Amino acid sequence: MATTTRSRSKSTSKPETSQERPLFNFQDSNTGVLLGAVAAGAALGIAANFGRKFLVQATSASTGDWVDALTAEHAATLALFDKLELTDDSQTAQRTALLKQIKYALSKHSIQEEMVVYPALRQANFASDADHLGEEHGYIKTYIYELDNLAKDSPEWLPRARDFRNLLESHMREEENEVFPTFRERLSEEQNAKITTLMNKEGFKFA
Repeated sequence: MATTTRSRSKSTSKPETSQERPLFNFQDSNTGVLLGAVAAGAALGIAANFGRKFLVQATSASTGDWVDALTAEHAATLALFDKLELTDDSQTAQRTALLKQIKYALSKHSIQEEMVVYPALRQANFASDADHLGEEHGYIKTYIYELDNLAKDSPEWLPRARDFRNLLESHMREEENEVFPTFRERLSEEQNAKITTLMNKEGFKFA
C-alpha cells in the first residue's frame, strides 16, 4: 500500500477564554480511587491479576501529571522502534514480537487520550486540535494493520515501519510541544489532577 498522505487543516483562531465557556465539567471522581481499588482487590483475593495491572499502569502514573505520563509512554514506544530498526529480514520472530509490544503500547495509550484527554480538549474549545490528533490515530491503526499483514521478511516491511515511526514522531512532537502544554497552562491544579486521575483509570482498565 502506498505511503499514507495526511491532510491537515487546523483553525488558527484563538480558543475562547475560560470565562466564555467552562473549561470542562467531568463528573466528580475521587483522586484516591486507584489506590483504594488496589486495596479492595487484595482484600477480595484477586491481588495477583490486579497487582499486574497496577504495575503496568504505575510506570505512567508515577511520572507525575497526565502530560508527563503520556510523554514517558511516547519515549517508551520509540525505544521499541529503535530495537525494530536493528532487525533484518531474517529476524521475523523478533519483528513479530516487537510489533506486538508496539501495538499494545499504542492501544493503551490511544485509549487514555481518546477517552479522557481529547474529550477534555474539545470541552475546553480546542476541538480542532482534538479532531486533528484523533484523525491521526486512525492512520496509526492503519500502519499497525499493514505491518501485521505484511510478511515480516518482506523487503518492504522495515521501510514501512520507518514511515510509521515518522508519523508517530510528528504526532508526538505536536502533542508534547504545542497542544498539551498550551492546554495544561489553562488548567487549575484541581482540573489537572482530575484529568490525570481519569486518564490513569482508563489506562488501568486496559493494562
